[in-house]
Amino acid sequence: MALDVHERHATADGLEVRWFEADGAAPVLYVHGVPNTGAQWKPFLERAGGVAPDLPGFGASAKPSNFGYSIEGYTAWLRTFAGQRGLDRFSLVVHDWGSAALALAQSEPERIEKLVVINSVPLLPGYAWHPLARQWRRPILGELVMGFTTKFAARRLLARGSENFPRAEVDEVWSHFDHGTQRAILKLYRSAPPEVLARAGENLGRVTAPVMIVWGENDPYIDTRFAQTYADALGGEATVRTVPGAGHWPWHDEASLIDEVTRFLAPG
Repeated sequence: MALDVHERHATADGLEVRWFEADGAAPVLYVHGVPNTGAQWKPFLERAGGVAPDLPGFGASAKPSNFGYSIEGYTAWLRTFAGQRGLDRFSLVVHDWGSAALALAQSEPERIEKLVVINSVPLLPGYAWHPLARQWRRPILGELVMGFTTKFAARRLLARGSENFPRAEVDEVWSHFDHGTQRAILKLYRSAPPEVLARAGENLGRVTAPVMIVWGENDPYIDTRFAQTYADALGGEATVRTVPGAGHWPWHDEASLIDEVTRFLAPG
């Protein structure tokens, strides 16, 4: 039986935040990436429970110009949010730029019960940004690319990452793709040249929780080799699940992954 997922609103670290929540057997924090919102995690919440916030700058959460849209800024904010939600010890599930939460895991590894890494931005040496990200990282060009993005173009980009990306989720992303989100994306990418990403993951070995790494092999943004590189860098026993034919959002291409991940997250 699916768990009831509720939309919540409150203030965290002085910012208005929306999150999705379902009561499960064990606490789980889900962290989305670009350009998504916490709503992408609803199928997981329905099975395992947990909380899935819209990060500042995304979805229905606040999008102030003075927020630190960076690994450090999101680490500090997530620490406060997790504390306010009573997540003293929890499992962590990250996708894409949700890997920023791995900085929190490295600083407080004792809080992490289990870890799931899905097609995530590598906090590892050797990663080079994909072509669109390189455009976003360039001043003026990035603003122009963002400003001329249409819903049709956004749908094509999402479909490039997953052929089965749901239309309802495209609508969810687009409904929040305003100037505040565009600014957050540009600042986030510009905060993270490759050397910053590598430095942010220098202590991944401190995270000794069991880890499941899921990677769609057809991801056009992040090479599959980083699945094993993450497994080698983390300190816990790791299972790597690469998914042939799946893209950047692999659970949209192979729905059984949702059950695999939620079984892994189950207590015990």
